[in-house]
Amino acid sequence: MVNEIVKGIKQYIDLTDNEAKIVTECIPIKKFQKGTILLREGQIARASYQNLSGLVRKYYIVNGEEITTNFYEENTSISSLKSLNKQEPSTHYFECIEDCKLAVLTKEKEDELIKKVPQYEALCRASVESDLGEHQEALANYLIASPEQRYINLLKDKPHLLNRVPLYLLASYIGVKPESLSRIRKRVMKNKDY
Repeated sequence: MVNEIVKGIKQYIDLTDNEAKIVTECIPIKKFQKGTILLREGQIARASYQNLSGLVRKYYIVNGEEITTNFYEENTSISSLKSLNKQEPSTHYFECIEDCKLAVLTKEKEDELIKKVPQYEALCRASVESDLGEHQEALANYLIASPEQRYINLLKDKPHLLNRVPLYLLASYIGVKPESLSRIRKRVMKNKDY
């Protein structure tokens, strides 16, 4: 049986059987239970992840309150690049909010993989560039949109999250209190603004 991460990589680059074996050895697939904290504020990131199934959220604690800034769904990369690359303490948390199956890549194994499968580096660079572009667009949209528009954007772009994420986390994600989200939801549903 071919490792899921090998299947994913083969969509972008050709791998020999030996290279596929190296990938499988360097990027193990692990299961994490709902509630598992993959990274805490103050810890130094030791790995990045590829989400194969489940849902992970990124959040910060500001004045004792959790502020959700991202949800990582299936087929997305999860990484604290600054912490991982500069070996600096993280400023945020990664939490599994569903049971998850993740491909785990440590910095050491990434370096080994790039030496043994050189074309993997180009794939990583393209992935990071794509992720950066998406994050820049998401930040810009967040900054210029009202909370109501953020909710409408969520309905348009990621409606499935409404069935997967508790409302209090969605409220945090769009930057409002849960009671404000309730009012926004009523207005949007009444006006069908999406």
